[in-house]
Amino acid sequence: MSEYKTETMDDLLAIMRRLRAPDGCPWDREQTHKSLKKSLMEECAELMDSIEAEDDRGMCEEMGDLLMNIALQAVIAEDRGAFTFHDVVHEIAEKMIRRHPHVFGSEHVESSSEVLGLWERVKKEEKKDRKSVLDGIAYHCPALLQAEKIQKRVSKYGFDWSDQRQIVDKIQEELDEVKAALASGDEAHTDEELGDLLFAAANLSRFRKRASAEELLASANRKFADRFRYIETHLAAQGKTLEESSPAEMDALWNEAKKAGL
Repeated sequence: MSEYKTETMDDLLAIMRRLRAPDGCPWDREQTHKSLKKSLMEECAELMDSIEAEDDRGMCEEMGDLLMNIALQAVIAEDRGAFTFHDVVHEIAEKMIRRHPHVFGSEHVESSSEVLGLWERVKKEEKKDRKSVLDGIAYHCPALLQAEKIQKRVSKYGFDWSDQRQIVDKIQEELDEVKAALASGDEAHTDEELGDLLFAAANLSRFRKRASAEELLASANRKFADRFRYIETHLAAQGKTLEESSPAEMDALWNEAKKAGL
């Protein structure tokens, strides 16, 4: 049995330090902040899947995996003499107190919208040394989310569309430019125009203030996967594989899946 306790955050940090010790785990000792980026993104995605599935046990496990990554990152920083996990906790605790003056101070608000306005006001004061209103947007976050953040940030200064129809017209304009670029055979220009089209589409979801572009695309991905699994299942029931089936057969089953509500 291990001599290490497994109840508190300090217990987890002690385990991480042991893994990073000279006689610890070779893999853990080799890790750097950058080498852990991929697994950090994967753990976030797996947690989001568990949340979407309303899987409490899965959420508990995935939150643990995410916390493990953060703990390991903090111990790596500690080894470098940069900061400790307790510095991380101190920073976020101080920030939460600063940005909730209506709870921890004398400010008064009546609604969630007023809370958000207060949050932004305090945040702006904290970041007053930024040279651009776009500074601080994480460029390693998913690109659709990044596009919405950029457009939301500049919209606060009046750089925005007046209504949805204008954005739809812009999407059509970008689509026409994609078609023209494809016809020209200029691959680099086509790439650029496809990017502009995606940016415009993300702007429409941002403007509507409902689901984010990231959520909408994730939903579309799941819908496509469900329909394609329907094709696979029904082909298998006929004793066929995908390789043995024609596009026409798959299209017919795809349409069946749509009619079935998938």
